Amino acid sequence: MTVLPDDGLSLAAEFPDATHEQWQRLVEGVLRKSGKEASGEAAEEALSTKLEDGLTTRPLYTAPAGAPDSAGLPGFAPFVRGGRAEGNAAAGWDVRQRHLGTDPARVNEAVLADLENGVTSLWLAVGQGGVPIDSLSRALDGVYLDLAPVSLDAGADYADAAQVLLALYAERGIAPEAVHASLGADPLGHEARTGEALPLTDAVELAKATAADHPHVRVLTVDALPYHEAGGSAAEELGLSLATGVAYLRALTDGGLSVEAALGRIEFRYAATADQFLTIAKLRAARRLWARIAEACGAPAAGAQRQHAVTSPVMMTRRDPWVNMLRTTVACMAAGVGGADSVTVLPFDHELGLPDAFARRIARNTSTILLEESHLARVIDPAGGSYYVEQLTDELAHAAWEFFQTLEKAGGQAAALRSGLVADRLATTWAERSKKLAKRREPITGVSEFPLLAEKPVVREPAPAAPSGGLPRVRRDEAYEALRARSDAHLAATGTRPRIFLAALGPAAAHTARATFAANLFQAGGIEPVHDPVSVDPSTAAEAYAASGADGMAVLCSSDALYEEQAEAVAAALRAAGATTVYLAGKPGTAEAAVDAYVFAGCDAVAVLSSVLDRMGVPREQ
Repeated sequence: MTVLPDDGLSLAAEFPDATHEQWQRLVEGVLRKSGKEASGEAAEEALSTKLEDGLTTRPLYTAPAGAPDSAGLPGFAPFVRGGRAEGNAAAGWDVRQRHLGTDPARVNEAVLADLENGVTSLWLAVGQGGVPIDSLSRALDGVYLDLAPVSLDAGADYADAAQVLLALYAERGIAPEAVHASLGADPLGHEARTGEALPLTDAVELAKATAADHPHVRVLTVDALPYHEAGGSAAEELGLSLATGVAYLRALTDGGLSVEAALGRIEFRYAATADQFLTIAKLRAARRLWARIAEACGAPAAGAQRQHAVTSPVMMTRRDPWVNMLRTTVACMAAGVGGADSVTVLPFDHELGLPDAFARRIARNTSTILLEESHLARVIDPAGGSYYVEQLTDELAHAAWEFFQTLEKAGGQAAALRSGLVADRLATTWAERSKKLAKRREPITGVSEFPLLAEKPVVREPAPAAPSGGLPRVRRDEAYEALRARSDAHLAATGTRPRIFLAALGPAAAHTARATFAANLFQAGGIEPVHDPVSVDPSTAAEAYAASGADGMAVLCSSDALYEEQAEAVAAALRAAGATTVYLAGKPGTAEAAVDAYVFAGCDAVAVLSSVLDRMGVPREQ
């Protein structure tokens, strides 16, 4: 029997250190087996992923040689690891539920249900598109305002709404120093949403009026969601939030507040997406950047950024909305790990109208599970120290700072909005991302990938109209939603969806992969693939096509070898049976004389699907 030495746990002590070059050589071998020849840095580059903002995710991260630890500690500048020393370890993040609706009684019912079941603060739409300002008291009837902070979203009516809320606190006997609230003044955010310019004077006066005796009231909200919802990247969202925050900081200090007092009046709101690492890095980078602003203003100790993270509306889908629960779970986790002080999980049916009770329950329980069952908040900044997260945080911070400087050189946030600089920059970013979405390089589960044509629509009561007139609101699913709407209209008019015949050639081993790919692709546009019988040949293709009910379209699915043997004959049989267009699932140029067009991985799916519907005679939406 071998007796092991009692020298602690030194599992790797006897093994020689592997080098980066050795790992690269292993990667070279793997790539070679897949038909790619690359060596050294090129081999590593082949496994890297390009992100927005000029960033790249590499397949392996190691400690940079001699790099100092610049993240610091929680509660200390530069606040990368958290704005408070205790982080969220004591009680978890603030679970802030969003409430829309114009009926104060119904809003009150939903508010009380949320607060009784895990929600810890409220985010209320007030004024136009929300609860009438003079009915705010009714909406908050029965709410213990000393225990449940309130965040207002009142658009241009923020000053009136704030006065009513502060009066309500006083009426209910809550001392000013015990009030925890966010009054939601965001004139520049309102301008971004609506194109309507608002003066900063009311917000400054409100901040001055509350500075002395309401230490826990945040008057101004730097809402980065308008830029995220206009198609902005993570760095653009950060850069625009910095420019807005600096504009507010200047107005507050010009109005007579100290830098420290002004910093304490501002809260920031960011989008949390299903890209968990990017969201974590974005929140960490945001704190670092705002700390740099505070340092430049001479108040480094007061530079802890108060953060409210909201699961991204852009990522939410209208088709197969149940998948949104998975997206928001990942986003919520990323927001919590990233150190957000408050987190709002939008209900899965957010894009369909007013959320129902079930959707709100799932939304609030998402945070509850992550906090109470997964114990996600027990460790402060659990991603800190990860070579990947630290480098991504650093690179994102530099990209955001560069864009912030561009905005400042343009005259600041207000000037950049009014000149069109912001709109043009975000439109360019969204156009590039739209290409990836159209080519399914950025897949959308349930929409561009694995759609379910037979799904039963989820219907909700319409939500109040969102503010408009400024930057556009984009959604990842919008191009595919337009295609599906055409299919829905065809179904309503004819009783069937547009159909395409899948002509699978040879045995299952030869056609399954490409037939599955083609079926998935066409369903993303609302086109029903028909493949009965499962496999055809030149002698059976015509009869199978005629029985399929296809709308003049067919697609060949098989291996390259069988295409060479049968594509021309099968395509001719399909045309003889009435097919006007024959596609081939595979590399362009294959059986070129036999087919009209190709579908393949990386093709512009939106353009292909739109063309197919056009050829089928399916009308475009008016």
